[in-house]
Amino acid sequence: MKKKRKPHSIGSLGEFGLIESVRSSFKGHPDLVCGPGDDCAVIKRDSRRYDLLTCDMLVEGVDFKRTHDPLLVGRKAVNVSLSDIAACAGLPRFCLVSLGLAPDVSVTYVRRLTEGIRRACEALEVTLAGGDVSRASQTVIDVSMYGVVEKRNLALRSGARPGDFIFVTGPLGGAAAGGHLTFTPRIKEARLLSEAVRIHAMCDISDGLAQDLGHIVRSSRVGALIYEELIPLRKEAKGLRDALYSGEDFQLLFTVGRRDAKKLLRANGEYAFPIGEIAGKKRAVTLIASSGKVRVLDEKGFRHF
Repeated sequence: MKKKRKPHSIGSLGEFGLIESVRSSFKGHPDLVCGPGDDCAVIKRDSRRYDLLTCDMLVEGVDFKRTHDPLLVGRKAVNVSLSDIAACAGLPRFCLVSLGLAPDVSVTYVRRLTEGIRRACEALEVTLAGGDVSRASQTVIDVSMYGVVEKRNLALRSGARPGDFIFVTGPLGGAAAGGHLTFTPRIKEARLLSEAVRIHAMCDISDGLAQDLGHIVRSSRVGALIYEELIPLRKEAKGLRDALYSGEDFQLLFTVGRRDAKKLLRANGEYAFPIGEIAGKKRAVTLIASSGKVRVLDEKGFRHF
């Protein structure tokens, strides 16, 4: 008698394996320019613009604690989705917010939570267009965000080219010290950059520099070299490892051609820090340490499974 095979758990499949298994079972659509696998879904709109759609879920005990200020938690819930819109160089317009709440959660807590949501929306002129409320064993906040982007400005993960310079919009690491609750989505920086230079590839750093740069090199079918001495660190960062793997920095990571890189370097702006270059077709991220040691980085960072 043959033994029954035990079903795979999602823990063994992994977050990205799970996403791929679901994605492969759904059909595409001629109006869908870019589907699962990037920061936003990109949909045909008109001759000049695309629609952008994204959603993010924050779960108590995973993304925040009950002891965190609910105003900051509500603010973060909206800003995480706004960061996805920024990663595509878009402008946010509307959002939907769904809440899962336990019956013992206080009305005061919920009011402060929704005040954080309101402030985050108001800061970038986003209109709350609807949502849902459901009973849950712990607090869950799900935000769906709609935005638009000009076709000429759209940035995806898949456009990096050999010879590109790699930049980040600000210092990394130290998010666990509170930055994951208080960050500002880089909508303004993304818009300024997209008007000033031609961005070849871009994503936001939510899961750590190593993993998110890994998304770009895989999507673009290239390799990347980054230099330890160039990676900007927040004062709260616990060293290079924190910047590489901890995540929730929500800075933008992007590549541009050599001519545009020179333009950014000459401008000496506060939101364009060079950290390396796109090189080869290895589809790996290689770190050049300050000591001169060269190593291929493990593609790890925050994963749900």
